[in-house]
Amino acid sequence: MTRLRSRSDAGQAFPIYITVVAGLLFLAFAYLAVGQAAANRNGAQTAADAAALAAAQDARDQLARAWAENVLDPTKWQIIFDGKAPLDDACWRAYDLAALNNAEVEDCGTEGPLRYLVLVESNEPVGDSIVPNTENQYSKASATAVVEPLCQFDPLGADAADDELPRLMCEDRFWDLDPEDLDELPKPEDLFDVHLAD
Repeated sequence: MTRLRSRSDAGQAFPIYITVVAGLLFLAFAYLAVGQAAANRNGAQTAADAAALAAAQDARDQLARAWAENVLDPTKWQIIFDGKAPLDDACWRAYDLAALNNAEVEDCGTEGPLRYLVLVESNEPVGDSIVPNTENQYSKASATAVVEPLCQFDPLGADAADDELPRLMCEDRFWDLDPEDLDELPKPEDLFDVHLAD
């Protein structure tokens, strides 16, 4: 009698065991699908960040060149530091960097003179998983990069000499520019900082 009951108990436990194992396998596949999607989203976000920074850095370099070309005309400095100097489209760099990160730029543009917004889509789909239709889903991400001027200067007074230039204050460094010797000018990174918007 006891032997029959133990066999009967073992027979009843087997379906429960199968159900528990099936449930655990389902959870494992679900976690895998979530991990796949998260990795794909992270890749898209990395591509968007890199693309936005690349566009902003190109704009920074153009602004620095504009300042160097107009260094002898301090009346144009503020326009350049405000980002209002005429610039070529800097988004070409965003396309390059997105491609290097296995993504494609869907949109790139400015949000004001010193902010670049980039929207990208990953080239690789999320992939097959237990979640339906993920094999045809592509992650999208956006990022905004900012070009921040680092320098200030006091405009020259009416009594300034014709060949005098204002002292340029860039964070904790001062630049006393000599119009007769402009071999050493601030670099783009001395004039402007580039970072992702918070």
